[in-house]
Amino acid sequence: MSYFKNILKRKEASLIKKLPKEESIYRDTINQMKALNTYNPAFNRLAKIYAGMVWQYYDAVKAWEEDGSPYFTMTGSDSVKKHPALDQIEKLRKDILSYSTQLMLNPKSQKEQEAKKKEEISPFAQLLSQSGGGGSG
Repeated sequence: MSYFKNILKRKEASLIKKLPKEESIYRDTINQMKALNTYNPAFNRLAKIYAGMVWQYYDAVKAWEEDGSPYFTMTGSDSVKKHPALDQIEKLRKDILSYSTQLMLNPKSQKEQEAKKKEEISPFAQLLSQSGGGGSG
């Protein structure tokens, strides 16, 4: 049991010194979307939720690190389970990944967007296909 107590007491230097404000995360998200040519004002609400989740993630990681970055915690019955903060961090990571895909901010969504653009038929090609090829035979 002393092995687990040592793990619980382990201290590491915090990787997150100062949390960015949620509003600055939101502005950075919008700027990233504009730089990637994926910005649409209709996505503002989704970007705001995404910014809130990213802020929660940073806050949870900082608190977890300040608590010594424990992987396990002792339960009342002297058994060991995953630390609740670590579980919250993992859930936030998954949610952030999902939202970043919806906002087209990660490599996976960028590749999908590029593939979709290649599949799109130009208006000129559509006109030719509707008119029977454009030739007068």
